[in-house]
Amino acid sequence: MDIDRLRVQWDASADTFDAEPDHGLSIPKVREAWLRLLRSLLPDPPARVADLGCGTGSVAILLAENQYDVVGVDFSARMIEHARAKVTANSRAAFHVGDASAPRLDEFTFDVVFARHVVWTLTDPVSALERWVRLLRPGGRLVLVEGLWHEGAGLRAERLVSLVLPLASQITVYPLPDAALWGREINDERYALVAIPDESESAIPQ
Repeated sequence: MDIDRLRVQWDASADTFDAEPDHGLSIPKVREAWLRLLRSLLPDPPARVADLGCGTGSVAILLAENQYDVVGVDFSARMIEHARAKVTANSRAAFHVGDASAPRLDEFTFDVVFARHVVWTLTDPVSALERWVRLLRPGGRLVLVEGLWHEGAGLRAERLVSLVLPLASQITVYPLPDAALWGREINDERYALVAIPDESESAIPQ
């Protein structure tokens, strides 16, 4: 995969990225649906969250507005520009340009590693997931939102479970068919996976 070309493509899409209801979260009903979902999957604030592949930062900003401490990472500088433009003076969100699959973040400092529609794009998801687990404090959790969309792109839930299983003994998959999350009715597979790694797994050697 040509990473530079992919970065250019994401930079080019940044200006229109938020047009999708679940990207921009500008429609109140959609925003409220995502907040309900996230509150049900994440520990209570002020948990510390790493939002990897954060795009324009809509989820990170939503969490920060609800007292979570959030760091967003995306390899598209243009996406990060849009994310930073959403940050208010008292926001608990910070954004950095970087590789979501190998984020340069301090290990064992996050309660949650969150990624939405990212794992399916990775060339080496196993290595990325191992790195993500190393970011978690003991008792922390991975929260991954993925899907297999009608055009054929994406990742089935059972495949993601198989990727995460070597890293965590507690894995739960939640189907996400609610039209309010997406701004429209859907007929494909969308879900959230929550995994709590064993403490021994969070110390995987590099």
